Formats: sequence, structure tokens, C-alpha cells
Amino acid sequence: MTDGAAIAGPDGALRCPWALSTEDYVAYHDEEWGRPVHGDDALFERLSLEAFQSGLSWITILRRRPGFRAAFADFRIEKVAAFTETDRARLLTDPGIIRNRAKIDATLANARVLAEWAPGELDSLIWSHAPEPGPAPKTLSDVPPVTPESTALSKALKKRGLRFVGPTTAYALMQACGLVNDHLQTCVARQV
Repeated sequence: MTDGAAIAGPDGALRCPWALSTEDYVAYHDEEWGRPVHGDDALFERLSLEAFQSGLSWITILRRRPGFRAAFADFRIEKVAAFTETDRARLLTDPGIIRNRAKIDATLANARVLAEWAPGELDSLIWSHAPEPGPAPKTLSDVPPVTPESTALSKALKKRGLRFVGPTTAYALMQACGLVNDHLQTCVARQV
């Protein structure tokens, strides 16, 4: 058991405790989580996957990410925005993704909204909510589930017509896409 502090992995390196439960998590933690993500399509993918994760464990989404990418045309906004009712029906029966009607409908609706935005507008909006770097968290209990910035981002996205973007989902997006660095202070993946 851990007190929420970084713990040694199989290679002896200290990591955030959540990263050590599976090999999939180790790779995601070390190579992706907390690293800056830019580009409207890349951010649309992360935003969509965070919405699908709501109420589930992240490993469920991570392991199905190839299926999500195949089902949602690699999350290219213009392509997803053009999905038809036939595509929606296909998604609702696709075993490679989470077949949640509300989340599928939100992803399709979000793509249609974003297709109307100027190139780079999603990237700019999301990154405009990046807070000033704060002190590195020492334990998991130092990492909040929601911040004023994630609440503001959630409100800004909702105001622009996006769905399934509550403050907790917005904060998870901020963590995953490097707007905040929530790797623990002694974690090997922490970029100083």
C-alpha cells in the first residue's frame, strides 16, 4: 500500500502510484500523460476520450483507444462532423469502443460544433486556460480533481456549444494534455 507518494517501478524508477498497475499505464504515464498536446484534432481526440472515460477507469479507454481511433476516423474533426445516421448506428454496435449513446451523440455533436470554428481555435481556447505552474505535488492527495481553471475551461467550452465537458473532465484533459504537470515531485516523468 502507498501513502500516495511516488513508488518504485520494476526498473527502480519512482513513478506516480497510479502508473504502476499495468504495463499500459507505465507507457502512457512515461510517454504521454502530462506532455503538451497541440492541434485541434489531437485535442478533440483527448476531449472525446476523457468524456468517454467519465464513470469508467482510464485503462478501459486506453486499451480501446485503437478502436476509438478506427471508429471515429482518427478524430479528424471534419470527418467526424460529416458522420451520418448510418455512422451513428455503426458506432452504437461497435465492440471496439464504449457504446454509450449519450457519449457517442456528444462526440458527434461536438465535432459538428468544432467544424465551424477557425483552425487553431480549439487549441487556443484550451491553452488559454493553462494556469501558471505551481508547486509539484508530493502525494496524490495534493492533486485536486477540479480547479478554478478547469471550471472556467468547462464553462467556456459549454458556452461554445460543447457537451460532456464538466469541470472534472476538463481537469483530466488539462492533466493529460500538459496544461498542468501533476506528476509527483519525485516522479521520473516530471519535467522541470
